[in-house]
Amino acid sequence: MGLWESYKRFPVIYKILIGFVLGIIAGIVVGPQIAVLYPLGTLLIRLLKMIVAPIVLFSLVVGAASIAPKKLGKIGTKIIIYYLATSAVAVIIGIFMARLFNVGAGVNISTAAGTTIKVSKAPSIVDVLLNIVPTNPFAALTEGKVLQIIFFAIVLGIALTYLMNSRNERLRKAGETVYRVFDGLAEAMYKIVRGILEYMPIGVFALIGYVVAKYGPKVLGPLAVAVIALYVGLFIHIFVTYGGILAAFRLNILKFLKGAKEAMLTAFVTRSSSGTLPVTMRVAEENLGVKKTVYSFTLPLGATINMDGTAMYQAIATFFIASALGIHLTLAQQLMIVLTAVLASIGTAGVPSAGLIMLAMVLQSVGLPLTNPNVMLAYSMIAGIDAILDMGRTMVNVTGDLVGTSIVAKTEGELDLTKWK
Repeated sequence: MGLWESYKRFPVIYKILIGFVLGIIAGIVVGPQIAVLYPLGTLLIRLLKMIVAPIVLFSLVVGAASIAPKKLGKIGTKIIIYYLATSAVAVIIGIFMARLFNVGAGVNISTAAGTTIKVSKAPSIVDVLLNIVPTNPFAALTEGKVLQIIFFAIVLGIALTYLMNSRNERLRKAGETVYRVFDGLAEAMYKIVRGILEYMPIGVFALIGYVVAKYGPKVLGPLAVAVIALYVGLFIHIFVTYGGILAAFRLNILKFLKGAKEAMLTAFVTRSSSGTLPVTMRVAEENLGVKKTVYSFTLPLGATINMDGTAMYQAIATFFIASALGIHLTLAQQLMIVLTAVLASIGTAGVPSAGLIMLAMVLQSVGLPLTNPNVMLAYSMIAGIDAILDMGRTMVNVTGDLVGTSIVAKTEGELDLTKWK
């Protein structure tokens, strides 16, 4: 096996972590001269910016179109409401944790790259909500208006699913053809993402080296605070949010955790909701007593659109980056984080580090585009510790899928309650 093959086989998230650590060392040892490598970081900025709009559009169209109308009955309605509601709660907890721990404080890289961010007056909440609907979807794509792209993609996806289930053969074939095109484009984007992730260790090395050379190792302390803030928030979400929901349906959180622990640990280690899905489905049936008629729909759907841990991470990471840049997020911007993170969870692929790509989208929605060098510097710091953050958030993603599946199964009379005794 050649050196390049060995490099490709090594998990990318660990390569990013190694690039992060080596960047810190290089920033300390080499000093300001490391700025000559800064263009390598700029290249990463441009690559990430390139994929945000297309990956949101293609993946969301496919995700929305994958829900068959006949399954959008009682079970579908219940589980989708649950997934969206718990994701919103997760983002709110993330915002609370970010403010409580004051994540990003002490970093202060607002002038690191020689440019500043001009923050315009925040629009009213009503304007924010109205602006979700694009007057020109193509302009939204060109201008990178993320919420408008999300709205259009979901509407288009729902329209496609009705076409594909039409009794009219012409409409059905047209819908299937368009779906295959978008599915192929989405898969192509995932390939591009994997390529960018392979380059990311180099970009992170250059960016974090620049930050450390300018400000010293003191910038690492706030990263530890961000990790603590996320994990505290995740445990609150498990025991308070999920525990409260289970209690409302007279199910015991401790019994649930005992039955779900194998899937939770698998998700923690693999950092992939999709990769954990076979274990999640087996646990749902064997340990939690969920009938296949329920979990065969709710769990694959959850692995696609239910990302509570990822949504919380995006809130905390956005606050970290804003604080590092000396920017105070307004109420309207915080609402934008809730909306974007919840909707973005629908398009977050259940694979390791997909949340990093979606984070770029959330940042864009609050006026912190990756095209700004300062934003990219702060973003690279979060990317460097993403392996640590990814394990916890993926575990919560899978836990949320199982909680929702359990309560829907109980309401439908499809839960073996002897498994909960």
